Formats: sequence, C-alpha cells, structure tokens
Amino acid sequence: MTTTTDLWHHFGRTRAALDRAVPDAFHWTWGQDGGPGAEVLGDLTDKVVGDLGAGAARHAAHLATRHTPARVDAVDGSPAQYDLATGLFGHLAPRLCVVRADAVEHLRTAAGTYDVLYSVFGALDFTSPRALLPAVAAGLRPGGLLAFSTLAHHVGGAPAESAVVAAEIPARTPDGEAAVLRRWVLREQVWTRVLDESGFTRVHVDVLPPAAEGPRSAATLLVTAVSRRSVPHRW
Repeated sequence: MTTTTDLWHHFGRTRAALDRAVPDAFHWTWGQDGGPGAEVLGDLTDKVVGDLGAGAARHAAHLATRHTPARVDAVDGSPAQYDLATGLFGHLAPRLCVVRADAVEHLRTAAGTYDVLYSVFGALDFTSPRALLPAVAAGLRPGGLLAFSTLAHHVGGAPAESAVVAAEIPARTPDGEAAVLRRWVLREQVWTRVLDESGFTRVHVDVLPPAAEGPRSAATLLVTAVSRRSVPHRW
C-alpha cells in the first residue's frame, strides 16, 4: 500500500470518544437526520456487502447487526479510520470485516465478490469516478447494486460541477497543518453519464433536501445503479 499523509486522522475522533454504540438507524443524507434508510439496498439476507470509504464503520455496523448479510466489508484506506473502526466495532467480526485498503485497489483484487456496494459520502466523493466506478462494476456480481449518497451542490450553495472535475476542500494533517483534499461534487447528469460509461445500467437519482437550512447544510444526491458487467474494464 502506498504511504501518504492521512488527512482523515482527525475525522470522527470526538464522536468516537463519546459514542461507541451501533447506530439504530441508517441515513443517507448529508445531515444524517432524515430521508430513506437501508431499504434502498434491498433485502440483504445472505448477501456480501461492501462499504466504500467506511470511516468509523457506523453504517456498516448497523447493517451487520440490524440485518442478516453474510458479511459486510467496511473498506477505508485511512490508517486512523481503520483504527477507529476496529476499536469501535471489531468485536462484530466475522459478520463485519474492517478492511484497510484503497477502494480501487481492494476491488481490483475482489472481482465478482459483492452483491451490494455502497458509499455514504465516502469513496465515491473522494476518488476519481473514472478510476473507481469501473472497479466497482468489476467488484460487483452481475446485476449487483451500487448505491451512494453524495453532495448535490457544494456546501455553502455553489453549484455542482458540469464535468468530471474535482474541487479542493480544506483538511488537516495529523500534525494539524493545513492541507487540501480532492472532492468530486458533480451534477446529476454527469453522474448518470459516467456511470453508464463505467458499466452500469438502471441509473436512478433522487435529490434529498436538507432537513434544516444553515451555512453548512446541503442537499443530497442518492444514486443507485446496477452493474451491467458486459463491457470490458481497462486498468
């Protein structure tokens, strides 16, 4: 694994110190306070499920304990997030498996493994769609489901991008120094196009408004698509 500065070192630490419980609900929205829940993923009984960019693995822990999948893999490339997730929910193994890996690299070694892959403001936001989406299509079994939530517009109100380009957002190194992360905030039609180009069909996009307005509020795009698996994948 390539070693890079872990810009997720600080994320979720305060909550982890205060809240170690498995969440009772599964939320897709930016505010984590409304909208549809895990039913978007369908019946997970005996399914192999992957959370891409799982962070502290709270969503994955909910699925592993409140539903009946064969296994949920919580995949994240951040050493800090891996440690958080393991400390919080490592006891849920083997139904929940915390995996420290870059999402693209992991899926390239797991072709045809998953019935369902999902992301809640995770890897789909912070990895180039042109690299990640073909890997997702290959990681899914034929007819497998991808579901993800992402920003419908930039936080603060600026419109989403009309091309597959990333914005830079502020972050911090483990030492607290200023840094930037690349985040893909794309319009609905851009996601639809790049999903089609990457081997998906039956693309559906819902816009979920914020529960309350504020300077950090944002609407959510909830996207679902099915792996077509009939196009070649180029690495």
